[in-house]
Amino acid sequence: MEFGKRLRELRLEHGLNQRELSNKVGIDFTYLSKIETGKMSPPSQDTIRKLAEVLDADLDELLVLAGRVPDDVKEVVTQSREHPAFLREISDLDEQELEELRQKAKEIRKKRNQRKASDSN
Repeated sequence: MEFGKRLRELRLEHGLNQRELSNKVGIDFTYLSKIETGKMSPPSQDTIRKLAEVLDADLDELLVLAGRVPDDVKEVVTQSREHPAFLREISDLDEQELEELRQKAKEIRKKRNQRKASDSN
């Protein structure tokens, strides 16, 4: 799905017209119209964040549709050369496999935190 189409869907789900949404977000309604119709590229990450807040939408979904990498993800990816390599390794996993991996990461983090807590006692 395209960013503009999804944005329009979300706006309509919330019963807002373009002028109402643009006022809540602080952008011109003609700009919003052009984004929704695909005549303009998706807005900045800050504007997308405001749109997500107003529309109670998943920020990551909107950022991905806009072709943007969330700032916090950029920080993670650039911390170590292992992070990009890891992302390449998991790039073909399906959603269920990714969820399993996410749960495993939580388990590892929990064990690490428990070790740290016991070491400090």
